[in-house]
Amino acid sequence: MAVRAVRGAVQPEPDEAGHMEEQVGALLTAVLERNGLTADDLISIWFTATPDPHGDFPAAAAREPGIGVPLGCVQEPDVAGAMPRAVRILAHSEWDRPRADISHVYPGAAAALRKDIAQ
Repeated sequence: MAVRAVRGAVQPEPDEAGHMEEQVGALLTAVLERNGLTADDLISIWFTATPDPHGDFPAAAAREPGIGVPLGCVQEPDVAGAMPRAVRILAHSEWDRPRADISHVYPGAAAALRKDIAQ
């Protein structure tokens, strides 16, 4: 069994608590489903966000689907020209499959963040 990381991002719109929870929750659900994972397979999740979302903490969305692993939130640098309201996740999991089988999730406008791995 190896530790693997899966990435994803969303751009919550509008910047309100309900939308943050809904869209980040949907991202987490998509990451789990596309990779054949359950919440029990997860080790931890790091959330990063650009400085501009103010509606809620991204990690709060993980509590709703019952993800009971350590969660962390950090702010990304305020870089000129960066995509606004970007929320990224980095989820660590135990997998018995090769790294090449990981399906990273970048729906909607967030696909522009990683055109090389967005699916």
